[in-house]
Amino acid sequence: MRKKQYSKLSLLCLIISVISWVPNVVFDIASPFWLMTFIIPPIGIVFAVLAKNYWLVAANIIMVFSFYILKALGHVLNS
Repeated sequence: MRKKQYSKLSLLCLIISVISWVPNVVFDIASPFWLMTFIIPPIGIVFAVLAKNYWLVAANIIMVFSFYILKALGHVLNS
């Protein structure tokens, strides 16, 4: 595969992981789809490294830790 295809696959993984948070954060529906943020972004990280696109690596790493980031934000805002 070429770098462009790896980059597109990494971006797709990033978009899927962002969309997986929508039911919980936007609509306040308790959905287990957020668990995909532990599976999909590491795959996106691999594709981004193969494409040598370090912005996508950073974005996918943020999505891997998004549960902890949102949990900390919720704790700060509710206290």
